[in-house]
Amino acid sequence: MNQSVLGLYFEEFEIGSEIKHALSKTIFECDNNFFSLMTMNHHPVHTNIDYAAQNQHGKILVVGTLVFSLAVGITVPDISGKAIANLGYEEVKHLNPVFVNDTIYVRTKVLDKRTSASKPDRGIVYVESVAYNQHGVDVLSFRRKVLVKRENHE
Repeated sequence: MNQSVLGLYFEEFEIGSEIKHALSKTIFECDNNFFSLMTMNHHPVHTNIDYAAQNQHGKILVVGTLVFSLAVGITVPDISGKAIANLGYEEVKHLNPVFVNDTIYVRTKVLDKRTSASKPDRGIVYVESVAYNQHGVDVLSFRRKVLVKRENHE
């Protein structure tokens, strides 16, 4: 049996390549409720069926930052498993609503990479991740820069 590998080294990222992440997550009502409580987001569109039924989508919406957090987490085994740090997130876009019992999948495209100017044992990888649901509808996208270890650098 082979040991699983967490993340990629800087050299293994190829500009233009796309990774379809193996992990996925169905968002259950309890996930949305706990996240709403934990983050103090008490908006009734996330927690009140009657209120949600009388609004645009007619049912409970999953908290957008939960979808974002799950999308980031789903990418960890491939993108940031060997990361030293996430340097920044940008252009977080909520593209379509997410509802209780939707399943989230993520794909990531490598946009660019460069070696660190100050520390040659690492590099910066720039990626764009897109979360989509079980129907193939894109629901969220974001870009980030990740500081990643270089392999066998002396």
